[in-house]
Amino acid sequence: MPTKTKRAEKVRSVARERFGFEELSPGQELAISSVLDKRDTLAVMPTGSGKSAIYQIAGLLMPGATLVVSPLIALQRDQVESIEGADAGDATEINSTVSESAREEVFARLADDEIEFILLAPEQFSNDETMARLSESKVSLIVVDEAHCISEWGHDFRPDYLRLGAVVDQLGHPTVLALTATASPPVREEIVERLGMRDANVIVQGFDRPNLDLAVETFADEDDKREALLERVMASRKPGIVYTATRKAT
Repeated sequence: MPTKTKRAEKVRSVARERFGFEELSPGQELAISSVLDKRDTLAVMPTGSGKSAIYQIAGLLMPGATLVVSPLIALQRDQVESIEGADAGDATEINSTVSESAREEVFARLADDEIEFILLAPEQFSNDETMARLSESKVSLIVVDEAHCISEWGHDFRPDYLRLGAVVDQLGHPTVLALTATASPPVREEIVERLGMRDANVIVQGFDRPNLDLAVETFADEDDKREALLERVMASRKPGIVYTATRKAT
């Protein structure tokens, strides 16, 4: 068993050589170390802080496959491309766009321990065959991305996330890593409870984003507000996003 120091050096080496990270944030290192200790972990970190790198680096350093629960097909494809681009092992996805023959090939390769990362939407676990095939494989890490979707407190609640605790048990409770950028204390507690996480290590990083500015200006006249908006858009660095309340306003 490598010492903590040697393992930390290995983690940084993989992060640098495989993923191009000159350094990892303290939150990333803490979460990766926790997962490598086979401890169920909830990491609450702001958007853009590299949550995906946590499971990619940890999964690469752990024997067996990493099962990633991701709610959107577009996110799954983005992660598969990211992993493959980093030469971090074979990655694939299982979703409604994958043909039966392609699914069969994926599960055959998974059984032969040829796939490092497999990404699925939570809806896939309602398929008995999918569960049976996953149970036959060597899953060492289950990652629940956008974990706040399991909480009935949030507007992103996804009922299919509620079966994930049973999925974890059915797969023999491998190490669980839950990732989210949005989780108040009650939501964190609900995530841990619903996933059946054991002695969970909850890592919450700061949300200070010095590149963001939040301000409010009040306008009594609609024309003045529109003129001010246009002035700011013209003066702003492109590209950018303007949020509006209605489609008509857009």
